[in-house]
Amino acid sequence: MPAIEIYSGDQCPYCIRAKSLLKQRGLEFIEYNVQKDPSKRDEMANRAPGARTIPQIFIDGQHIGGCDDLFAFDKRGSLIAL
Repeated sequence: MPAIEIYSGDQCPYCIRAKSLLKQRGLEFIEYNVQKDPSKRDEMANRAPGARTIPQIFIDGQHIGGCDDLFAFDKRGSLIAL
């Protein structure tokens, strides 16, 4: 199973949508809440230069992008392939 990481925040509708999609596909993920642990926002920014919004999603260390990017990734059939 791939290592999926998501940087998210409380009450973020895009974060909720992204996590819901991953759950629908039966994929487990590690969640880093950047609001509860501000150091995670710095970590996110280092891993995805220029990314300032949440969520930011990584699969096996590769930056996928945000919520819309994850849905596009899924539309191409890439999530099912995982």
